[in-house]
Amino acid sequence: MIGGRFRVVCAGEAMIELSSRSGGWQVGHGGDTINQALHLVRFGHDVAYLTVLGCDPFAGPMRAAWGREGMDTSLVLSDPVRTTGLYAISIDAQGERQFSYWRSDSAARRLFNHPDSVSAAAKAAQADVLVYSLISLAILPEEGREALLGLARAVRARGGKVAFDGNYRPRLWQNPDEARLWRDWAAHEADFGFPTLEDEEQIAGGAAEPAAIAAAWREAGCQEVVVKLGARGCVLPGGDIAPPHATLQPVDTSGAGDAFGAAYLSCRLRGGSAEEAARAGHELAAWVMMRNGAIPPLDHAAPYSLSATALPE
Repeated sequence: MIGGRFRVVCAGEAMIELSSRSGGWQVGHGGDTINQALHLVRFGHDVAYLTVLGCDPFAGPMRAAWGREGMDTSLVLSDPVRTTGLYAISIDAQGERQFSYWRSDSAARRLFNHPDSVSAAAKAAQADVLVYSLISLAILPEEGREALLGLARAVRARGGKVAFDGNYRPRLWQNPDEARLWRDWAAHEADFGFPTLEDEEQIAGGAAEPAAIAAAWREAGCQEVVVKLGARGCVLPGGDIAPPHATLQPVDTSGAGDAFGAAYLSCRLRGGSAEEAARAGHELAAWVMMRNGAIPPLDHAAPYSLSATALPE
């Protein structure tokens, strides 16, 4: 961890992304934890991604693209039979997203059933920080979910930190009660928790107060809770609202919450205050929203303090 450079392992599902633009479809990749992983790479951390990709023609280019960013792909496993999950995304005039998914039999669902999963998990347990989400849990069978929570416990037992994002996708769960149960178990093993107001209201089946959400996560055992409020900003661990620095007309909101979480986490790991971390999160989220895609190409406005010098002149 010399100079604030942490060994981070992000776990979950990376998917092929089809984006509707200019009357056609553009092929890319995305997913909440791979988005966070790539942002953390750009902040200068040593990041590996723990997942399984399929045997399709998209898997190799995805892995190569992550390697070019500087990510460690040694924990990216391959399934010779299944394919990588896929989603199609369309953007409305306000920059809001509509998704269609093809992931019910994706390779990532076998993460802890893969022949190399024991070895990969043992290496992941050596991380300074583990990052995963409610989606990471949702795609796994019950024994896989238990294995992922076990990995979180192993990281913390060594003195590492765990960051858990409460991203909720109703279609991935049998019902909200099931999602709530696993969310609470994950919050119990988390040092940093990132619930989103809209997601929590869906799980609860009605309106919810941010303060009550934060209290519930803390009661479950999460050490530091930041409630994401979308365009309104976030609720800090102390209860104050940290609004974004400006009101924007987004080009594409894909991955904005992931960007916020990655920037907040990076800042806090390096000793920044919660207020400083929220400002960093809002800044990166704004940069992402004003460009196409969840991980836009680097430019000179990109707010990665350790990456700016790597940009071409």
